Amino acid sequence: MAFSSNGFLVILGLSCLMVAYGGNFHQDFDITWGDQKAKIFNGGQILSLSLDKTSGSGFKSKQEYLFGRIDMQLKLVAGNSAGTVTAYYLSSEGPTHDEIDFEFLGNLSGDPYIVHTNVFTQGKGNREQQFYLWFDPTRNFHTYSIIWNTQQIIFLVDNTPIRVFKNAETIGVPFPKTQPMRIYSSLWNADDWATRGGLVKTDWTKAPFTAYYRNFNVQTCSPRSCTSSSASSISNGAWQGQELDAYSRRRLRWVQKHFMIYNYCTDLKRFPQGIPAECRRSRFL
Repeated sequence: MAFSSNGFLVILGLSCLMVAYGGNFHQDFDITWGDQKAKIFNGGQILSLSLDKTSGSGFKSKQEYLFGRIDMQLKLVAGNSAGTVTAYYLSSEGPTHDEIDFEFLGNLSGDPYIVHTNVFTQGKGNREQQFYLWFDPTRNFHTYSIIWNTQQIIFLVDNTPIRVFKNAETIGVPFPKTQPMRIYSSLWNADDWATRGGLVKTDWTKAPFTAYYRNFNVQTCSPRSCTSSSASSISNGAWQGQELDAYSRRRLRWVQKHFMIYNYCTDLKRFPQGIPAECRRSRFL
């Protein structure tokens, strides 16, 4: 099946497709920590995480996934959110885990949020890119998406791509493609590093800090449905066909030109022995 949404071409492998449009948080997720600070309401359609001086909170998906597209709508902590981090990511388990991260770093009232992205392969990360958003993410819900296939990982905001991490195994860079991952999210205090490198501390008089979630969508296969035959169909191209069209490539360049504030691939002070291998070819964004 192929379809275009706002100029973004998506091709889905039907042999392993599992779709949950507007998933129910009661059915799809478990609250993992935070006691009563994490709440599911409105018939399972809305989930909220809160943070106060005693604890943050978090949840994770009941299912593990191997490749696909994950969408979640978030409305981030409003007001003076400095010191807080709202994390939304995919991760496997263990010391050689893979991970695909969105982290939203709070800031002083009136200053923009920072969207922090990272990719871990076999337990190694250090592939950070950071962006400002072109809207206020606390006023309304916005959609944050991860597309993950054997060839690339694409980060999207409201269906606009902001980052692409290509498979560079041919030049010796590991790529996450064998470990199923769960979806995780948490709201926690990180005022030792999150806002201006830890210079701005959390104002606990503004607590509790609350973020809201809705409209979880997944277009993917779970490990149980990814049998050897369906996994073969993935590696043979069923998910590899996801590519940015010309419009989305222009949007990606627009975001990276106007809103990117950090790119590990250009941080020569951090990598005095030379930038990472995947950064040395212009097609790796």
